[in-house]
This record gives sequence, structure tokens and C-alpha cells, in this order.
Amino acid sequence: MLAGVCGGLGRYFDIDPVIFRIVLGVLTVTGGAGLIFYGFAWLLIAHDGEEENEARRLLTGRVEGPALVAVLMALVGCGLFLSMLGNGGVLMFATLLTLAMAGSAYWSQRRRLAVTEPRRVTDPAVAHAVADAAPPETQAPPAPGGPSWWRNPIVKDGTTGPVGTGYLWGPDDTPTEAAVPLRRRSGTAGAPWAASPAPEPVRPRSGGIGGRVFLLALAAAGLGTGLTWNAHPLGASLQAGFACALAVFGLGIAVSAFRGRTGFGSVMLAVITAGLLAGAAVLPRDISTDWVREEWRPASVAAVQPRYELGSGIGTLDLSAVAVPKGETLSVAAEVGAGQLRVVVPKNATVEVRVQVGLGDIQLAGEAPADVDVAPERKTKTTLAPPEGTAPGGTLELDLKAAVGQVEVTRATS
Repeated sequence: MLAGVCGGLGRYFDIDPVIFRIVLGVLTVTGGAGLIFYGFAWLLIAHDGEEENEARRLLTGRVEGPALVAVLMALVGCGLFLSMLGNGGVLMFATLLTLAMAGSAYWSQRRRLAVTEPRRVTDPAVAHAVADAAPPETQAPPAPGGPSWWRNPIVKDGTTGPVGTGYLWGPDDTPTEAAVPLRRRSGTAGAPWAASPAPEPVRPRSGGIGGRVFLLALAAAGLGTGLTWNAHPLGASLQAGFACALAVFGLGIAVSAFRGRTGFGSVMLAVITAGLLAGAAVLPRDISTDWVREEWRPASVAAVQPRYELGSGIGTLDLSAVAVPKGETLSVAAEVGAGQLRVVVPKNATVEVRVQVGLGDIQLAGEAPADVDVAPERKTKTTLAPPEGTAPGGTLELDLKAAVGQVEVTRATS
């Protein structure tokens, strides 16, 4: 109902277009694949009776509303697809549904070709007799140009109605040189048909709405983020805000296309917003929206918890008062979503450290504080022996993680 893609597929594969619309709708809400397919099909498949598709128009510099909306639709679909990469069940369902639809379309087309393709006559004498059986009929003059077939809705009995379906975009109804409406020229025997005068082109109305669309997009982003800020992680909250802004940009581009003034700034902002939405979709889910300072100071081995977690902020795990007996091992895990994780280990303990940082820095005991090296996917595993002259105690195993930020391990002085 938007650009005639499902109607064209239904006519080509001899399948009800409603089936394609339902399948693409399901694929849209289960990973965004429906939007990706529809956007690229809109760009790459030409309209009935036309040789140039929207992608070619876009590449040649003729920026029009249909091409921009198709690009925006594909970008939104890519953002949704990236957000669903971690959900294997949904992606498997979308894949199976896509394969089932493709198989049904292929079977329907092969079945139609097998029914409608005429049988070939191998005998030349029989073929010549069939050709001479009836003289060629008189051909009628070309039919007047008009709306393409996809503008006539397919009703229950398989026929097409005379009323348009209300597609937002489609092939231009203005007659082209290949299909010019003909009118009868009276009193002329040699050339009874003459071309009718072409209608005057419709002039686009002036006035842009880019500024108002930008302000509405900002308001929508703030509203979507604000309503989800306290109840959801940072990534989900940002996704809600960017999705609301992207929806406003999409509506603004559609309205601008009807008015004949689609601004390049709105398109660029929509592309940037789609990129930010894709980036927010890959943020770790353990990053919270509250920045807090948390300190854990267990006084004995029995008071040490097996795991300490913090969403966003600065977490300090002080184990300086924990005396691990010699010959025993104490295991502790600590994790922070975004921020800094500081761990103070006992002076006489042998520390086995495993640290993993998604993006940030790792500081271990004995390193210079100014030696900061921020890099993605940092991992290290090492053993920190007690200082010389100190009676060795037990072993402390640390498993430390941070999605974004810094992990610092220091040794107590006393």
C-alpha cells in the first residue's frame, strides 16, 4: 500500500499481494528484515512500464521523495536488525519464514509457467498449417495512456477495479512519449489518429518544514528517552529516544515529498539518527542510567561475597582487611557496566588476576598511574606476587570485568 512493491510481487508470482504484506510485516517486527527488503526493492525494482528505477535516479542526482523514504526505510530496518542480533530464536523464525515465502513464490511462478506456456509444435508441416489456418485480425489503435495496473486494486474475483488504491508513490500518470493519449482526427484518411496535447506539469509548492521537523524530532527524542530513563538500561533508553526521533524525521520527509520540498538537511539528520540508533542497540545491557559511587569493605573472609556488580559509576572493592590464610584460595568476581572499578588487595596475598574490558584501560599494581592506554577488547591474565620481605599469605583469585571504563588493581600498604 506504500509504493506498490507487494502488488508488483503478487502480480509477478501470481500470489495475493496481501500474503506478501503480511509476511513483510511479520519480518519487520521480528528483526527489521521486512523494512530492509522493502526499501531495497523500492529502490532497485522499476515501476511497470518504466526502465529507470529509484536508485538510478538517486545516483544521478535527482533526489526525490520516494528514493529518500526507501533509503530511510532500509536504514531503520538495519538498525532493528542490529538490535536483534543477540536473539537467536527470533532470527531463526525470520529466516524460516523468509525461506518459506521464497519457496512458495518460486513454486507459484513455476506452476503458472507450466499452465500458461503453449506447447511447441515440432512438425514443420503442422506448424505451417496452424499459422495459415486464420488470417491476422485487424489490430485496434493503441490504448490511451493512464494509470499503471498496480493502481487498480485486485478484488475478490481476481479482476481489477477502476478506483486507485491510494499508493503514496508510483509511476507518473503523466503520459510519456511511449504512451501518449490518442484522439481521433476527423476528415483524414491516412492518419486518423493524432496525439493529444500533454497536460501542464504540476508545480511544487514552495515552503520547507525542515526546521519544524528538527524541533519535533528533538522533542520526541527527549520524550522517549525521559519516559524510559529510570526503568530501563542506558542502551534501551537511548534506543527509545532515537527511534521516536527517526519516526518524526520519516514523517517529515514523507510530508516534504508531497509538498515538493524535501530538504537535504532532514535526510542527513535522519541518516545520522539511524546510525546513532544502531550504535545504541549494541551498548551493553548492564550499563545503567544512574551514576553512583559504591564501596564494598568486607572485614573477613566470611564477609566476602562471591560477586559484586555495579551498573554505571565508580565501584571500590577494598579487600585490604581480608586475611586469606596460607594455603587457601579465595575467589571474588566484580563487574561494572560503565565507569571505574577499583580493587584493593591484601598486602601479603598472592593475587591471580583476570581482567576483561570492552573499551577502556587496565591498571595493575606496580604500573605508573599516568600510563593510560584506552583500547577496545582489552584482556589480561597475570599473577601479582607479594612484596619482598612480606610473609606470604593465601591466594586471591580476581575475575574483573568492565564494559566501558577502567579497571584498577592496587595493593594495600599495610
